[in-house]
Amino acid sequence: MSEENGLWAGVKETVKTVVYALLIAGLFRSILFQPFWIPSGSMKDTLLIGDFLFVNKMAYGYSYASCPAVKVPALGIDIGPDDFCGAFMGSDERLFGSDPERGDVVVFRHRGLGEDYIKRLIGLPGDKIQVIDGLLYINDEPVQVEPAGQFIEETSPQGPHQIPPSCMRPVTDNQCVKDRFIETLPNGVSHEILNITNNGQGDNTDVFYVPENEFFFMGDNRDNSVDSRFAWNPISNRGVGTVRREDIVGRADRVIFSSAGKSILAFWTWRADRFFHAIN
Repeated sequence: MSEENGLWAGVKETVKTVVYALLIAGLFRSILFQPFWIPSGSMKDTLLIGDFLFVNKMAYGYSYASCPAVKVPALGIDIGPDDFCGAFMGSDERLFGSDPERGDVVVFRHRGLGEDYIKRLIGLPGDKIQVIDGLLYINDEPVQVEPAGQFIEETSPQGPHQIPPSCMRPVTDNQCVKDRFIETLPNGVSHEILNITNNGQGDNTDVFYVPENEFFFMGDNRDNSVDSRFAWNPISNRGVGTVRREDIVGRADRVIFSSAGKSILAFWTWRADRFFHAIN
């Protein structure tokens, strides 16, 4: 074999290896797990800005929302699951499907914005949900809430988007304070929630009746979360409302990596204590 032919054979093998790797990565992302970065503080302190996790797509089966999304703003590329698998939209049946359980941390597709959101599942189909003075009621029964100290963080802007945290009281010594509670849902699932005030926009709501084949979600950082308490408004591009079964992507089980800095390359901001941290 000539040197030129050997070089060409090497190039072909390299291209084949890259193509196979991309196909395997695409298959892995499409069918098994989807990477997800936490961009906001709506799920503190369960999830922090800069946490990185894989969404388990197998947990609830598959719908159009399970298809991959390709978003590269710098190149003007924004291809969503509805572009890849739009033909499967409009059905509440999920392939190998099962419903999420109350208390699960779930990623779902926001139909209006075309973005993935992550929240905690609070209300199931047929449930009656209301918040009164900051306390959650499910089917007319208040959930159990116990004080669990305070959540304290720096007031510095956080993450790539440099989002400042919301604080309970005037800041001192660069510390942002929130009250922490343990909330226990009717099925016995307990998790931490944060509270800043009992007079916030989402602390006193109307009664919500969760429709068939839809679910009601809330963020654990109750005064800093746009969730099902707020109806979707296409004019202001705000709100979530209840979420259809077909818009569910999967369950978040474990944080794989976490960085508190503006850039992932700032290794001194890595949160080693959150690597492989279980999500409760």
